[in-house]
Amino acid sequence: MKEINWMQEVENRKEALIEDTRKLLKIKSVLDEENATQEAPLGEGVRDALFFMLERGDTDGFTTKNVGNLAGHIEFGEGKESVGILCHVDVVPEGDGWSSDPYAAEVRDGKIFARGAIDDKGPTMAAYYAMKIVKELNLPLTKRVRMIVGTDEESNWRCVDHYFKHEEMPTMGFAPDADFPIIFAEKGISDFDIVQKKIDTENQEGAAVVYFKAGRRYNMVPDFAKIAIHTNQEETFIIQEFQSFLDKKQLKGKYYMDQGILILELEGISAHGMEPDLGENAGLLLATFISRFKLDKQAKSFFSFIKEYLNDDSRGKQLGIAYTDDIAGDLTINVGKLQYEQGNGGMLGINLRYPVTANVEKIQDMLAPKLQEYGFEVQNLSDSKPHHVDEKDFLIQTLKKVYEEQTGDKAELLAIGGGTYARSLKSGVAFGPLFPGRPDVAHQKDEYMIVEDLLKATAIYAQAIYELAK
Repeated sequence: MKEINWMQEVENRKEALIEDTRKLLKIKSVLDEENATQEAPLGEGVRDALFFMLERGDTDGFTTKNVGNLAGHIEFGEGKESVGILCHVDVVPEGDGWSSDPYAAEVRDGKIFARGAIDDKGPTMAAYYAMKIVKELNLPLTKRVRMIVGTDEESNWRCVDHYFKHEEMPTMGFAPDADFPIIFAEKGISDFDIVQKKIDTENQEGAAVVYFKAGRRYNMVPDFAKIAIHTNQEETFIIQEFQSFLDKKQLKGKYYMDQGILILELEGISAHGMEPDLGENAGLLLATFISRFKLDKQAKSFFSFIKEYLNDDSRGKQLGIAYTDDIAGDLTINVGKLQYEQGNGGMLGINLRYPVTANVEKIQDMLAPKLQEYGFEVQNLSDSKPHHVDEKDFLIQTLKKVYEEQTGDKAELLAIGGGTYARSLKSGVAFGPLFPGRPDVAHQKDEYMIVEDLLKATAIYAQAIYELAK
């Protein structure tokens, strides 16, 4: 058979690929449970993004299926075995501070700027066009190729849970939702709330915290925090201290009075929760600042706990749960949601990512004494176990060959803190789209995907699909 120039095949479809990517990015597919319906169980935007992909597949002659408006698939080929490509079209909230409309999908400086550009709509379209290329070349295959499109990857994975209750598990596959070369190990991910038990606060002195809030998602570093305080006429002192704090830390924030209540606001830097140190957690910073003052008993306990055990420590050292292994590296903690309300107490939403050889039950046992000391308890615990594929597996060996042929670089095996759909498969890995040396802008303002990388990833995925399914 004549050797295929995969990159040339992509170039032949370049304009259509970019245009379809932009169309998908213009759909605001953020989870919207408040307006959920049976037809749109996770919100209309998420459903519309799913429908866009399925309709694209129908138009191009693929076999498609909508699975409960939560997921779907796009398939071609024949055979008992199948190669799965696991993608998602939901995105995290856009946040603040963008240079352009996060859903305009502007192309400038060789990049497409939009929420979801790199995570995961750009890569989804790259993988779709890779399938399209293999199909249009009419290459002989012995396995079916199936793209599974999810809609809840950024939250609770209800999409793949529902999908695999009704549909078959692919024989092998990859998720274009992380880094190149190949992610062969993913940390375990446990989300849970640390909830403060109510304390009797009658007849107490000290400033009263009316409310405090920061963060919207477990897996995002909060980039904004706000607190309201009854100051007992000490607002001038607190404001002076706050301004000094902003200057010393080189942070942005503001303060003002609202009907006799002092409001403090602080800006941080958002980042993906798998590596909190890439961001600046506005919630932890503001909570630590406010802990220095005389507060009512409940508030003092809440903010002191944050200062002592969570501030400036993403590795769990202060909590006594630090752990590392040679496969996946360090345990990490992201405090993605922080809330406090006068009379009701506080809540911390934790995103814990732990190495392949760690045991989450033991971690929880080690946490318990510290939580009890401050009157906290764990609620709403969820856990996704670590994932690891042997490097001698056919899937990994094939993808290594493809990557090295396409790039000329050695295909190193990587482990990540992020969780991709690859862990849904027994033989599944994350494969791109972020090339070595590129900054990871997922979940950040001005998220983008470099057009050149979109094209290169499409070529790699096309050859990978062929090599795995032939």
